[in-house]
Amino acid sequence: MSDQELNNTPLTGTQDPSLVKTEDPSAPINIKVVSSTGDEVYFKIKRSTKLSKLQGAYANKVGKDVSSIRFLYDGERIQDDETPTTLGMEDGDTIDVMVEQVGGCGTRHY
Repeated sequence: MSDQELNNTPLTGTQDPSLVKTEDPSAPINIKVVSSTGDEVYFKIKRSTKLSKLQGAYANKVGKDVSSIRFLYDGERIQDDETPTTLGMEDGDTIDVMVEQVGGCGTRHY
């Protein structure tokens, strides 16, 4: 097959270029966790580590109950079984932390 034929091979709709990465799933990744007040905590974890482990470590470090805070990546809430690999995270990416709001009815009494 000539180079010209190789270069003109069409990609099918089922191929996802982001899945072609050859990164080792056990390779470490550096992740920055940023609170709504701007406090930053850095973690180095394996790409295959469930992010629930990072969430627990963060909650322990800041002295909060893990159920009282929410972790977001690219504006989406992180699920307990997700990993940096499943989210397509890259080294140096940021996870945002929000304190879960409880209550609030939205009605004001004057």
